[in-house]
Amino acid sequence: MTHWYDWIFFVVAIVIIVLCLLQGGKTEGASGAITGGGLNVFVQTKERGSERVISILTLCVAIVFFLIAILINVLA
Repeated sequence: MTHWYDWIFFVVAIVIIVLCLLQGGKTEGASGAITGGGLNVFVQTKERGSERVISILTLCVAIVFFLIAILINVLA
């Protein structure tokens, strides 16, 4: 039997997945390492605008996700 907090947990999980998919890639990945691209490995690039908002939202929703997971574990 599913309770109301199980549905909230499911919705928060879907939101985390969507927010993670909206984030842009921060590195070139394995192809850049093989071909020699991405020589600016240690250059720090700051997130600006919508990238920063999505990153902060992902962090906040992830914290809520773990708090709900602990709450469900305590209630069960």
